[in-house]
Amino acid sequence: MKKILISALSLMSICLSASAQNDTFKPSGKPIVTVFSDFTHTSSNGNSNNAFELSRAYFGYGYNFSQDFSGKVVFDIANSPAAGTTAPGVSAFTAFLKNALVEYNHGIVKANFGLVGTTMFSLQESVWGKRYLYKSFQDQYGFNSSADLGATVKLQFIPELSLDMAVFNGEGYKKVQADSTMQFAVGLTAQPIKNVYARVYYDYMDKQSYLTAKTSQSSFNAFLAYKSEKGTLAAEYNSQSGNKNTVDHNWSGFSIYGVLPVDNQFSVIARFDDLTSKKIGTATKGWNTATDGQVYLAGVEFAPIKGIQITPNFRYSHLTSGVNSSSVSLNVGMNF
Repeated sequence: MKKILISALSLMSICLSASAQNDTFKPSGKPIVTVFSDFTHTSSNGNSNNAFELSRAYFGYGYNFSQDFSGKVVFDIANSPAAGTTAPGVSAFTAFLKNALVEYNHGIVKANFGLVGTTMFSLQESVWGKRYLYKSFQDQYGFNSSADLGATVKLQFIPELSLDMAVFNGEGYKKVQADSTMQFAVGLTAQPIKNVYARVYYDYMDKQSYLTAKTSQSSFNAFLAYKSEKGTLAAEYNSQSGNKNTVDHNWSGFSIYGVLPVDNQFSVIARFDDLTSKKIGTATKGWNTATDGQVYLAGVEFAPIKGIQITPNFRYSHLTSGVNSSSVSLNVGMNF
């Protein structure tokens, strides 16, 4: 990681020197701030709980060195269970470096190097657009991390067609372990008609050389969406074998969601997720007993001004483990 960051900083210095020779361009930057908070009442198998929560915050800074080169550093501060305790409601904030990258963007080529965003669900997350409310499918259930050490290249052949390729460390930004195992990814995105997006994606990661009784991991997803000022309707299918390089940890699922604007400030949101994992041996249920099943979500988003979203919503989970839960929440998102 240290070598990558040193290389990234060196490249930034070169970009800054080059930009000084461009009289028509003025280097500039801006802060990055995103905050998610909520109040939730949850009922599960006869038990209930009320909680206020500041679930996540991103703080960083983006800078344009020239017309072609830019850089970004972002910290992820998450609210997670406090170490050493199982008491409900006891949590602590942990901070991670999520992004530290250099980007080159010129002509048909867009490349990122460093601690970068992964490409598995970046389009889905953008179309869904409600990260403060609920993560996109692959992120929510742990198919992949949203950022990792590595490099990405996107070739925008024409406005309607692009190819992206990437190589990652494969451990995610919270575990930047250095080893010889790499994750390779490729994706193809098309916009056959205006406001319609179609994407297919595949990645492969060999088993870690330092581990035994492990297997390779591969992922596939297909995505189709319509998104315009009139609304959003999207569906995606996801499958993965060898999750976290574990033998027989195969699973698949799909997500369908929509957003219908009522006026300039109000939108109706609905989403359905279904996740199924492989049954191992004589087991009657899949290996993923924690989240296998269906999730239903519905809410109304109120956006009084740009950068603020306030959404009362209802969620119902019906899991194959036999656990059923419902919650009424008020989620708030802020970004600028």
